[in-house]
Amino acid sequence: MPVEATLPAREVDVRATPEARATSRLVSLDALRGATMLFMASEILRVPQVARTFPGSAVARFFASTMDHREWVGCAPWDLIQPCFMFIVGVALPFSIARRTAKGESFGRQLGHAAYRALVLIALGIFLRSQGRPQTYFTFEDVLTQIGLGYIFLFLLAWTTPRVQWIAAAIILIGYWAAFALYPLPPAGFDTTTVGVPRDWPHHLAGFAAHWNKNTNVASRADQWFLNLFPREKPFVYNSGGYLTLNFVPSLATMIFGLLTGGVLRSNRAMYDKARTLALYGLFGIAAGAALHAFGICPLVKRIWTPSWTIFSAGWAALIVAAAHYFIDANHHRAWTLPFIVVGMNSIVMYVLEHVATDYTIGALQIHLGRRPFAVFGQVFAPITLGATTLAVFWLILFWMYRRKIYLRI
Repeated sequence: MPVEATLPAREVDVRATPEARATSRLVSLDALRGATMLFMASEILRVPQVARTFPGSAVARFFASTMDHREWVGCAPWDLIQPCFMFIVGVALPFSIARRTAKGESFGRQLGHAAYRALVLIALGIFLRSQGRPQTYFTFEDVLTQIGLGYIFLFLLAWTTPRVQWIAAAIILIGYWAAFALYPLPPAGFDTTTVGVPRDWPHHLAGFAAHWNKNTNVASRADQWFLNLFPREKPFVYNSGGYLTLNFVPSLATMIFGLLTGGVLRSNRAMYDKARTLALYGLFGIAAGAALHAFGICPLVKRIWTPSWTIFSAGWAALIVAAAHYFIDANHHRAWTLPFIVVGMNSIVMYVLEHVATDYTIGALQIHLGRRPFAVFGQVFAPITLGATTLAVFWLILFWMYRRKIYLRI
């Protein structure tokens, strides 16, 4: 999470000069970042776990499906959290560079800060993934690590023209697609259980799509080499979820699409025109990504960030940014945004709290309040009540920081 994700938001004054508007911070971005992070942290509520205790309820099935990841192919709202967050990283970068340049910072100094930020994000991601393990757990699929791995490239592209940025995104996606498509499939009769995939797993892909199967693709093979370069409890063979280090390559394209969006938002065009343009881009992205999947060119798989997923999810992110810009920035509907801005301006704190303080907070609440208050709606709903209370505690910590203008910076 870039430092600009944690700085106070400044409203855009439509009466200001074009230069002032170009360097101003958009309230909608802070609100969107906070909403995305709150949606991510809501996993504390264990909604899918509770919902699955009511298999006969259509409402329960809806919530179980909405607030959980797809096993492999497809998209649920929960799957859009990471791409939306990474997209917003790209959107915010042009504003960051404009502000730093306006303060007189040289390109070299900004590049040095970008490199420092990338290293800190990578290290923080590894640190968080190592919680509860006997030694450092070197893995690079955490969202912070993925952002860090691509961040310097994103920063350098931010100094180029939109045309170069479009070309870079196209080269990344086409090249990544070709790497998977040209990598040989496992031999007939290959025992997929050796890479953590049951033979009867219902999500095996067949035909050309098999090049994007779980743990038998080119990026999985790359991890079997790369991750074993680091000290490990035991040799790395596969990731149980199918996540890959090389996901940072196509997710860099996600951030580039955000970068292009930031360029539109920084332009001197009318706010309504910006929202309309981004909405059209979003609809096109959704349609193009879905078409690549439907015509068998590339399956829609978030866990390995396929090119079709990159385009599809970026389309949704652009559509969401367009709606937020229209309602919050253009029409000044901001009264309801405070709960989200509080989180958006210290999103890295919320991310860390959710990863390292959840179990401690849940335990402390039960010690001091007992278990009975959290079963007020029935024992089956206790995880939701307890999780909601924990999330409220985290939000109050961030609200305390917000009131005192304390913002964690990287």
